[in-house]
Amino acid sequence: MIELPVLDDREGPRDECGVFGIYAPEQEVSRFAYFALYALQHRGQESAGIAAADRDGYIITQRALGLVNQVFKEHDLRALGGDLAIGHVRYSTTGSNEWENSQPVHRSAGTGGNRRELALAHNGNLINAVELHAELREQGVTFSSTSDSEIIAALLASHPAESIEDAVADAIPRLKGAFSTVVMTKDRVVAFRDPAGVRPLVIGRIGDRYCVASESCAFDIIGAEYVRDVQPGELVSLSEDGLESRIVVDGQRSAFCVFEYIYFARPDTRMNGDVLQAARGRMGEILAREAPAPNADLVIPVPDSGAPAARGFARAAGLVADDGLIKNRYVARTFIQPGQELRKHGLRMKFNPLPEIVGGKRLVVVDDSIVRGNTTRQIVQMLRDAGALEVHMRISAPPTRHPCHYGVDMSTREEMVAHERTVDEVARELGCDSLAYLSLEGVYEAVRGQRADHCDACFSGEYPLAGTDTAQHKDAFERALPLAV
Repeated sequence: MIELPVLDDREGPRDECGVFGIYAPEQEVSRFAYFALYALQHRGQESAGIAAADRDGYIITQRALGLVNQVFKEHDLRALGGDLAIGHVRYSTTGSNEWENSQPVHRSAGTGGNRRELALAHNGNLINAVELHAELREQGVTFSSTSDSEIIAALLASHPAESIEDAVADAIPRLKGAFSTVVMTKDRVVAFRDPAGVRPLVIGRIGDRYCVASESCAFDIIGAEYVRDVQPGELVSLSEDGLESRIVVDGQRSAFCVFEYIYFARPDTRMNGDVLQAARGRMGEILAREAPAPNADLVIPVPDSGAPAARGFARAAGLVADDGLIKNRYVARTFIQPGQELRKHGLRMKFNPLPEIVGGKRLVVVDDSIVRGNTTRQIVQMLRDAGALEVHMRISAPPTRHPCHYGVDMSTREEMVAHERTVDEVARELGCDSLAYLSLEGVYEAVRGQRADHCDACFSGEYPLAGTDTAQHKDAFERALPLAV
């Protein structure tokens, strides 16, 4: 008997986090932050937060569990006035989904004229969090959360350097792992990226002021213009002096996450000079070349993530594409269990097959990834129940066999359906007539990039950052350390 997954869980990898920062005294910065986070909502749905500095130089932070439009109302944005702001949407990659772990993190340290107050938002995952936490606690630093982001904030708040830029420059070499981060003090926003550039971080311009975000789609919604990426190992400062930059760490191997192209980022985001909708369409075209389905009648996507590749597959194969599965786009996270009678229909809260479209057809079903396989298995059965004659799964990514330690929750190896199974064995496990994945070479052809500049460890098992072999599950940091409050 197949056990259905919890209804709020997508079977694939969990998105990580999204960050935003802006310095624009002439603008309603908290309102810009709200809409930018709205555009970045796909990167994290557990909590949202905005920090802003008021006219008197005090940092005000509001954060809560929930989606952006649930956390903030009009009166909240009016209370978050000032010249600069940062924001964050979160899915937990280190530390559980608790209010204490929501962001931005607000810290202060020192006394009198040496006191530093800051707020910080972070996308990524530190693989040396346990060591840094222990070091800071030995120095008498206390913590109120189990998020590695608070470790970064504590390092910067307690740093003796006079400027926040110098504190960040000294801290970056001590941080191991992935960190695309924005931090604000009372008069500036500083953004920095790890030396491998694992997670995205981009610079935008609105008028003669600047902003930073995880993805360029955040700029479109607020009318900002994309300028460039923050470079790996770079620190940029946004203030009354405009944009200032320095490279803190240079010469390390670039390891940008290739899964950003495949799934994480929004299709209207631009990466590597290309809109991702086009790159994902090429993935489907290459997949049709590598793994054709010559007897198929119809190509359908698993919505919404499989749609660009499905269209690309259909174009290259000369097949008709249609929507055979309808997705309910209004299903938010829910912990209400359906009960025994409704449990067998649980997945229909998200997907409903159309017998009039798929009945009597030999289908090519395109999705962007398979991790655990639970949802895919149920979709295959739903399509058969709707009358599909054959179901041929085509995946626009290689088999996912290894966990991510750089800011993405992809389950453990043992939970992954492709772990220690051949493709044919996975196909039998899913109940489909055939299964094929896009090759790793095909991925890089589609994104027009080189493997030497990317991280593909979730597919290959080859982790690019030193020290990853000792990294543990995302909750290991929380389990290992008692809170010091």
